[in-house]
Amino acid sequence: MRRAVAVILDGLRRDFVRPDTTPTLMRFRERSQWFAAHRSAVPSVTRVCSSNLATGCRPARHELEGNTMALVEDGRFAVHDVGQPGFFAHKRRVTGRSLAASTLAERTRDCGGTVIFSNVSPGAAYAHDPDGHGHVYHRAGSFGPGGEPVPLARALEVGPDILGDRAMAERFVAEALTERRPAFALMWLGHPDTTQHAVPLGAPEHLAALQAADAHVALVADAVERLRAAGDDVLLIVGSDHGHQTVHTVVDVEAEVAKLGFAEAIAAGDLVIVPNGTAVLVYAGKAGRDLVPELAERLATQPWAGDVFSGAALAAIGQTESRGLALFLSMAADEEPNAFGVPGRSFAAKPLAGKADRLGCGQHGGLGRYEQSPVLMIDGPGFAPGIVADEPTALTDLAPTILRHLGLPMDGMDGRPLQIPPSTELFR
Repeated sequence: MRRAVAVILDGLRRDFVRPDTTPTLMRFRERSQWFAAHRSAVPSVTRVCSSNLATGCRPARHELEGNTMALVEDGRFAVHDVGQPGFFAHKRRVTGRSLAASTLAERTRDCGGTVIFSNVSPGAAYAHDPDGHGHVYHRAGSFGPGGEPVPLARALEVGPDILGDRAMAERFVAEALTERRPAFALMWLGHPDTTQHAVPLGAPEHLAALQAADAHVALVADAVERLRAAGDDVLLIVGSDHGHQTVHTVVDVEAEVAKLGFAEAIAAGDLVIVPNGTAVLVYAGKAGRDLVPELAERLATQPWAGDVFSGAALAAIGQTESRGLALFLSMAADEEPNAFGVPGRSFAAKPLAGKADRLGCGQHGGLGRYEQSPVLMIDGPGFAPGIVADEPTALTDLAPTILRHLGLPMDGMDGRPLQIPPSTELFR
């Protein structure tokens, strides 16, 4: 039986795959194909990354623009935290659809199905199957086909800590891989990301979290080898969704934009500033659109502002202005090391009320070198052990890669399958 298994270590940046922190991943790298130019989503946040992976599409096509985003409701922008358990039901009521592109769960529904175990935010977990085509297990609620809750005895009741990741990994191996055996099984670990948001990168607590996450990957890799020994043709993907930068300064971007001369437009709701870690989304109503070129020019002069994309240029980063998004700002980044010698710092946007600043710790969302350096290794048919692939790849490439392995159609996707054609030199 052909099957695909994926393990995502949330927040793992590529330069932390090394012998002292991730020995399992180092061994896996030797037997898999390593993708040295793999990139995250834009913004590089988990809910967008999850949607990109699930659909093989970028935000312009699947319609989920950030960890926090705005929807037009009653003629005005309403800002929402996508991580909340009820976000997709609300988006469906407002816009008529959860995501505007088919997910892997939908595409495999009648061909072996999909089972997902996730220990990140509820919204990021449910982005993989917001319309209930397969099974999603999460501590906020576990659901089967049709969105029906699974029996309480089968629900995923774990904490967001490393022990919760361990318990989830053990259940994933026992149930998804051994008992259920779907066409596609995904395990999304909450660490090292959760730890990195709370402590400095390179701190002892961070290194311990990396080692624990590495051990959880070992459980899955060993289970896959048992499946292969029993005759299954398994494609195994191990990677991450984004990396992290160290936050050295937090900026209240809405207040700063107001000082630049846009206070009235913000107060009227014509410009809506939506922080996303080390990135900012700016939405503009009809009256605010004429202000966007001037806003982009003024932002470009600010020391805390990095790359700015607005209007039609949003297409270059996989976004669109068709639903009100007018500007994307990546906060300025540099290569300076933190107190533990870990390079890569960024300014961060002050989060919405109720969310903690990450000063001195890890954060992501923008286009900084290290937040845009996730991990990707693939082992299975079409991939050459020990080979380093230098061509750029993205999370949108994973869904078509999985579907090609399963022999299913890959239509309507932005990504491409990554298998090496059998006619190339490596396979002669």
